[in-house]
Amino acid sequence: MSKPLISALAQFAAATAGRNMTKAAYVAVGVGVLSMVLLTDNPAYEASRRWVDILLWACLLYFVFEWLVRLRHMTRQGRLSLYMSSSAGIVDAVGALAVPTALVLGVEPKTAWLLSVLWVLKVVPGIPGLRQLRRVLVLESGPLISVLVIFLMVIFLASVAEYFLERDVQPQTFGSVPAALWWAVATLTTTGYGDVVPITPLGRMVAALVMISGLGVFGLWTGILATGFAAETRRDNFLKTWEAVSKVPFFAALGPAAIADVTHMLRTMELPARTIVIRKDTQGDCIYFIAAGEVEVDLPGKKVQLGEGAFFGEMALLGNNRRGANVSTTKVSRLLVLDLVDFRVLMARHPELAETIDAEAKRRALENT
Repeated sequence: MSKPLISALAQFAAATAGRNMTKAAYVAVGVGVLSMVLLTDNPAYEASRRWVDILLWACLLYFVFEWLVRLRHMTRQGRLSLYMSSSAGIVDAVGALAVPTALVLGVEPKTAWLLSVLWVLKVVPGIPGLRQLRRVLVLESGPLISVLVIFLMVIFLASVAEYFLERDVQPQTFGSVPAALWWAVATLTTTGYGDVVPITPLGRMVAALVMISGLGVFGLWTGILATGFAAETRRDNFLKTWEAVSKVPFFAALGPAAIADVTHMLRTMELPARTIVIRKDTQGDCIYFIAAGEVEVDLPGKKVQLGEGAFFGEMALLGNNRRGANVSTTKVSRLLVLDLVDFRVLMARHPELAETIDAEAKRRALENT
């Protein structure tokens, strides 16, 4: 085997050993699942049998190779048992072994290859926000389970009620409580297929109550999840802003309580390079702190660069409410913005910050003149 090929395989194995999905893995999942779908369409499969089989086996070999590389990598790190018992290890093992195991056990090939649909589970770790969703489900598990109990209670009570009211007039569809459960689920979820419909007046009244209850139950679930996501988003934003604030030297002397106070007031701006932040002679209503990146202040006769940890826009808040210069980013920058009202509140709570900003403003005013 040539050295370039060995080197390429080594680099590929190193990338594969990581937990994150590689581009090749995403392609393999997409091609493999699409080939499995073509396998179920007889005309399409007969027209391209050779290529479908080649693609399916190529994707399977890729996932087997990927799994073996990860096993070797985890063995070297002494984490083999931890990996094999984790959800990621189980998904990798199922993706590599499900189809071959079915084929070895004598399952008809077309049926065995249907197990390749399990490959889509491999993309789950790469879905943005999945960790946030899992955290929301864990934190809100109590309310969600409570609503689930209400859901099951309504289904069971409605099934018994419809069985009692409709069993004599519709013995085939409401002849038992299990038979009535299908109607209850379809009605409570507001699906209403229409294949099972109460015909007695009382039966229809029960059905109306079940439909209204279904709207309420799903409304509760939606509200719980929406509130949980909003709280989790605020938490993430707070942590990101806290991290950015703690890196600004201007706030370095503050204690944790003061930084938390500042973090609640600041909002973050992510700006690309060559973006105008402030225009000269416009109304000033906020001060900017540079958490990352760089801005350029266009002063008469010169241009001044301000880097990470600096602040600007304070002149308009300390007396002159008109902006005195144009300010634009020179590179991708993250700015922390403090509005005028919050600025005054913060200065009242932390006089030392007010003194620092005032001294810096006077220094810059002397430089500008």
